Amino acid sequence: MLPVDPQNAPLAAIFGLSGPALTDEERAFFKTVNPLGFILFARNAIDPVQLMALTADLQSLLGREVPILIDQEGGRVARLRQPHWPATIAAQNLPDTAAVAAQSGAIADTLNAMGVNVNCAPVLDVLFDDTHAAIGDRAFSKDAAIVSERAIASCRAYLAKGIVPVIKHMPGQGRATLDSHLDLPHVKAAMLDLEAVDFLPYRDLLKQDFVDAVWGMVSHIVYDAVDNVLPATCSPALIGGVIRKQLGFDGLLLTDDIVMNALGRIGDMGVRAKATLDAGCDIVLHCSGKMDEMKDVAAAIPVMTADAVRRYNRSLPASGQGPNVAYGGLHV
Repeated sequence: MLPVDPQNAPLAAIFGLSGPALTDEERAFFKTVNPLGFILFARNAIDPVQLMALTADLQSLLGREVPILIDQEGGRVARLRQPHWPATIAAQNLPDTAAVAAQSGAIADTLNAMGVNVNCAPVLDVLFDDTHAAIGDRAFSKDAAIVSERAIASCRAYLAKGIVPVIKHMPGQGRATLDSHLDLPHVKAAMLDLEAVDFLPYRDLLKQDFVDAVWGMVSHIVYDAVDNVLPATCSPALIGGVIRKQLGFDGLLLTDDIVMNALGRIGDMGVRAKATLDAGCDIVLHCSGKMDEMKDVAAAIPVMTADAVRRYNRSLPASGQGPNVAYGGLHV
């Protein structure tokens, strides 16, 4: 791992790619703006040979080893699918905690073989009777204690095999009755109810010995009890007051994909990106792979802050040993 000079900290962004190989325009753009890393989707994964070539190319592109993310939760949210990759089961359909750990370990093996080192999983949302299908069977259970137990087991399994897990969707999206890909959901529950149920899996997980190695992803949901106007990703009250202070999460904090329509009222991509960082997120996640949008994002946001670099570094082992040995860190 090559250290990064603090004067050349990466752009506070993770970008998607347009297809199965870097275009010349993407290659030049990424070298110029130097994003923290990249996220992959099904459009970027044709078969194992192609995918391994792509991840190797990404690792050689910026002169440092980069985080390469994917959403490989299991079930319908799995970017790597048969016939080239193993079938996976949705979280709700896994029978017990042992099965969760086993599948997470198997997914980690697949990702390691493909050169992917960060998985946007597990989902810590608690399932309710009216939870929108956008979450649905991605959630482990209606029982918050079961969600806690299974999410902890999943994170341990990923970290044991060198995959950084990203817990989502902070601080809990289970009560949302709209799909944030399309609309801006409002959660109207009282703070006491959120604390007793929705926040419980996060509280339990953040008590674990591996907490520094876990990243978080913020939802595009309005929580009326905290801020009845702004979605969580753009709300200083939600990020600073709830995620950072009340839940005590001091890990690297990513936005959910800023392309989602829930942020439509915030503004264009550059405005959205800046708003999320101003609210307290560490990293902007932009997934579409559309070059014009990525240029707007890059023009609107700064490099990672010293706190963001510290959180990133702390999620990685200080030496060549430890639970998540996939890659080293930035240095300040």
